[in-house]
Amino acid sequence: MREALFIKQNSAKWQKYEQLQTPDPDELAQRFISLTDDLAYAKTFYPQSKTTAYLNGLTARLHQSIYKNKKEKSNRFISFWKFELPLLFKQYELPLLYAFLFTVVFTLMGALSAKYDNNFIRLILGDQYVNMTNANIAKGDPFGVYKRENEFSMFFMIAANNIFVSFYCFVGGVFFSLGSVYALVKNGIMLGSFEYYFFSKGLGLQSVLVIFIHGTLEISALIIAGGAGLVLGNSLLFPKTYKRADSFKRGAKDGTKMVIGLVPIFIAAAFFESFVTRHTEMPMWLSIMILFLSLLFIIGYVIIYPNYLHKKTNLNQYATKN
Repeated sequence: MREALFIKQNSAKWQKYEQLQTPDPDELAQRFISLTDDLAYAKTFYPQSKTTAYLNGLTARLHQSIYKNKKEKSNRFISFWKFELPLLFKQYELPLLYAFLFTVVFTLMGALSAKYDNNFIRLILGDQYVNMTNANIAKGDPFGVYKRENEFSMFFMIAANNIFVSFYCFVGGVFFSLGSVYALVKNGIMLGSFEYYFFSKGLGLQSVLVIFIHGTLEISALIIAGGAGLVLGNSLLFPKTYKRADSFKRGAKDGTKMVIGLVPIFIAAAFFESFVTRHTEMPMWLSIMILFLSLLFIIGYVIIYPNYLHKKTNLNQYATKN
């Protein structure tokens, strides 16, 4: 688009924004998003023009008008979970989809490998775990491993471990996404062989009802962490119109936000694993309800709500331009 046409299409909107007088914080946020989009476009196609300098100044003033009141910092935490993180999920829906597909494919491969190789389960899960679980099955308590530790010590240990693993999945993306792919492959194969082991013992349904009380949140969060790693790696591989260093900074910043956003999910998963999963005698309806609500939360917060928010944002921007 020629610069003159770009100015003609947006000048009325910019003049309106120059007033900077609106009591509505949502309106201010929409103006800022719209201006940063225009500024990014101008920097890309007219980097040395007066239009770019004008938009840069206007955006800076609007930014100050939004953040000059320090009281708004108390709402920063809420806005992160309500707007920023869901929009990141929408923005990077393809890396998240790829992470999901990697996990599904290698989960199936893990199950098939366990089916056709008697030693595969021991190779993946370890002799100690398999022997212990075989002993628990013989005693009529196949999931007794979840009852061995004190609830509180187990909670802190699991939460810390899961958070560490999620950052490991993410940081691995710095190796051009290969580290994150490896983590997803490893987790998928482990999950597949783990579940096949219980299905082969005739405990498939019971394992789902017990283990996925915490596993629904835990596995979903690990997939998202792997997706964040792909965001990091792709920022190096595919910088688009950005300089590679700038693209990497952007990918690292967005990926870090996604991983930080997983911390409460891992804490919830650790709570379920430590305090709830151990009650293997709970009614089936209660287990199914926990599974359903956990899955509903993941689908709603990671897929449905981000799409709704994205659509609403675009409609507001369209209304503003017209």
